[in-house]
Amino acid sequence: MAQTSPHAAVLTELEPVVAENLDRHIAIAKEWHPHDYVPWDEGRNFAFLGGEDWSPEQSRLDESAQAAMFVNLLTEDNLPSYHREIATRFGRDGAWGQWVGRWTAEENRHGVALRDYLVVTRGVDPVELERARMDYMTTGYDSGDKTPLEALAYVSFQELATRVSHRNTGRATGDPVADKLLARIATDENLHMVFYRNLMAAAFDIDPDLAMRAVTAEVVGFEMPGATMTGFRKNSMIIAKAGIYDLRLHHDEVVSPVLRAWKVFERTDLGPEGERAREELAEFLTGLDAQATRFVESRERMRARMAAKGQVPVHV
Repeated sequence: MAQTSPHAAVLTELEPVVAENLDRHIAIAKEWHPHDYVPWDEGRNFAFLGGEDWSPEQSRLDESAQAAMFVNLLTEDNLPSYHREIATRFGRDGAWGQWVGRWTAEENRHGVALRDYLVVTRGVDPVELERARMDYMTTGYDSGDKTPLEALAYVSFQELATRVSHRNTGRATGDPVADKLLARIATDENLHMVFYRNLMAAAFDIDPDLAMRAVTAEVVGFEMPGATMTGFRKNSMIIAKAGIYDLRLHHDEVVSPVLRAWKVFERTDLGPEGERAREELAEFLTGLDAQATRFVESRERMRARMAAKGQVPVHV
């Protein structure tokens, strides 16, 4: 008789927790409509229909805001790949399946709203955007051979990272309309993070060592899903230099609060394997904190040099 893997067993035990948190999510989530957040009166035809095609001076966004909006939208575009990832890991039956469908429907709104805003306001080159979408979606996203618990740990951090990125991008645009839209999207992402974080907290209570190992693996190897898109490294550096999303924010506003919620460094229920994973995590976080400090100091020196030359540094 085939034995159930420890990860599969935890997923089965989590089913009632999923159902409870799905009900909680639906009760809290507020209905909203992408079309309400788009300034349609700014729209006009492109050359194909007798209007004027895009040119750089038409955008009200600076380089950092354009880069952030571009990356954020393309990341949202790869939703079919993400749906496949979580449906494969968590299943399509019962409460897990209901959550996968609900999450996918909510995430789809983000791409719709961001694209409509950018096209109507001519915030970025729509031709470049469409070519990048085709390329990125064709490549798709593959998280590799993550176990279900590793996937659960990953999305707990990733959803919060996306919330922080969207919220700071909204502020960086200098546009009240974009700021309101991205704040609305960030609220969705936060609710998604809470859902996954609650499930992972329950997984810690079910199998502390297995959960601890999964969390350590995902913190140490964390990479945003957009890492495979064309120009991601260049755009990420622009975004980091502007303070929209950087190592300091990743450490302080993403990784640390989630770990605190799980009481990772206070737990007394870990076995030898869990203790080893926690020690590895602590060592990694010390290095990440030091790396984040060096980056911020370097950025401040750069801004000071620019200010001395009479240049205005780009920042949030």
